[in-house]
Amino acid sequence: MPAHIEDYALVGDGHTAALISSEGSVDWLCWPRFDSGACLAALLGTEQHGAWRLAPTPGSPVTRSRRYRGETLILETRHETADGAVTVIDFMPPGNGRSELVRIVVGERGRVPMRMSLTLRFDYGLSVPWVTRLAHGGEHRMGGIKAVVGPDTVVLRTPVELRGENMHTVADFTVAEGEQIPFVLAYSASHVRLPQAKNPLELLGETERYWQDWIAQCGVQGRYAQPIRRSLITLKALAYKPTGGIVAAPTTSLPERLGGSRNWDYRYCWLRDATITLLALMRCGFYDEARAWRVWLERALAGSPAQAQIMYGVAGERRLPEMQIDWLPGYEGASPVRIGNKAVGQLQLDVYGEVMNALHLARVGGLHADEAVWALQCVMLEHLEAIWIEPDEGLWEVRSGPRQFTFSKVMAWVAFDRAIRSAEKFELSAPIDRWRTVRERIHADVCTKGWNDERRTFTQVYGGDELDASLLLLPLVGFLPPDDPRIASTMAAIENDLMHDGFVSRYRTHKVDDGLPPGEGTFLACSFWMVDNLALQGRMDEAHAMYERLARLVNDVGLLSEEYDPQTQRFTGNFPQAFSHVALVHTGLNLMRHEESMAHATGHPAGAGRDQDLTLDGEAL
Repeated sequence: MPAHIEDYALVGDGHTAALISSEGSVDWLCWPRFDSGACLAALLGTEQHGAWRLAPTPGSPVTRSRRYRGETLILETRHETADGAVTVIDFMPPGNGRSELVRIVVGERGRVPMRMSLTLRFDYGLSVPWVTRLAHGGEHRMGGIKAVVGPDTVVLRTPVELRGENMHTVADFTVAEGEQIPFVLAYSASHVRLPQAKNPLELLGETERYWQDWIAQCGVQGRYAQPIRRSLITLKALAYKPTGGIVAAPTTSLPERLGGSRNWDYRYCWLRDATITLLALMRCGFYDEARAWRVWLERALAGSPAQAQIMYGVAGERRLPEMQIDWLPGYEGASPVRIGNKAVGQLQLDVYGEVMNALHLARVGGLHADEAVWALQCVMLEHLEAIWIEPDEGLWEVRSGPRQFTFSKVMAWVAFDRAIRSAEKFELSAPIDRWRTVRERIHADVCTKGWNDERRTFTQVYGGDELDASLLLLPLVGFLPPDDPRIASTMAAIENDLMHDGFVSRYRTHKVDDGLPPGEGTFLACSFWMVDNLALQGRMDEAHAMYERLARLVNDVGLLSEEYDPQTQRFTGNFPQAFSHVALVHTGLNLMRHEESMAHATGHPAGAGRDQDLTLDGEAL
């Protein structure tokens, strides 16, 4: 049985990532990429589908605690028993040309009997590997095993004697105070030579220096710096280093409702994330990552504008066919388990606005693109001019068919607005007068058809009466000013209809046909959007209180999932979720920026990030 979602921690190396429970079990690991087949898949099944447990021998009471070592992605889990204490250090060394998961058991006090159990099952728990033994030897006296299936090889090296037991690899050993016992699990393609063993303690030192050097670029200080900086480290862990693409999450099919069927594969790169991710990185000083993400975006978009997709693989792959894995029972029985994502073929008009906003923000932030990128943008807008009036599947990727979603039209407006701003600010050749005409037409269309005069609110779809949390973004993207009475009344309606237990739902799933059974957790990003709106309305005490409550939802190592279920007080959805962490970053920076402005107004300067900040509507402060 897998642990609760909130009970997992993340380690990663810029190519893939692993989830490790507080009890010491690695229950999810895909090799060699985020979207490769999992060789440890107990998260969506049982230990028989792949797990790597390293903990005190079962039977005696154990007290556990864990943390990341400083501002790194090195996980330290302390196990206290009646006879002693050990710390298990887990990490994945980044940037050394190969992918490894290293676990070092450190004796802290007394003597602690330990058990290591490794079950490797490739292809998401389906394929049992052929396992052979490696002799002890070499500089580090490391023996171990080699497991091979088809194109994949995984090697476990350790000085501890290993044995086979019922199709598992196990070891029993005792750790005394002052001892350090390493285990190194390494991946390679099966047709190449095995990578040579490296000193695990040297790898630990290299990994710690890597993260320390990286976070040192971050200038964020102030009231909410700690959760913001941890979120930035998490976002870095979700970036695929070879290309700069950032996955929405490292997992698939963690359910949006426990036991339900809203289970999706998030191990891909959504264009929708481009604007907010690019902006978050630039606001916090990570221009190398922002540049890599921008270049990834340009490569992914290359081609016919009519064939632009809402998501791509980490290297820009376009074909992401969805299939169901029937041999995995799913997380706590939530089925089906899905691999790939059928939404890749949907029309979602909002991505045009998000792409144009991202590229405009990049220019404003100093990440200038070449002329070919602007030419591509112009052709994309020509295509959008022809299709913006069409129905689409919208921000939430409904599977009930296309509709006239209000937010989709708003983001079509954003696409033309940002292109006009870029053309004017950077003196780019463009049909600006025609774009202005289209922008005005879309704005009038939304204000007429997306507004419900009887309810005094914008609605999810044209002519409808149901609400949608995406409407909270209208003032944030600059469609209407925060003091417009239509914005205030829409926000009030969302507070009344979609806000429960202090959290904002995306929409009422029991009222809206989205092609799926009703019921889900609350999408965390929506609640952060509410905080931003509270601040824009001048309700600062409420905004800070709500943000601090949301920030306290992070688990014991600072991670957030996609959704949260207030009734069960459980994380739901894929984990950790980039969208949730980016929302935490932006809203925290916005609140601290407001404090900074107030401090300057009263003659008491305070720092909260870069001197030249950016807002979501593309303006420099």
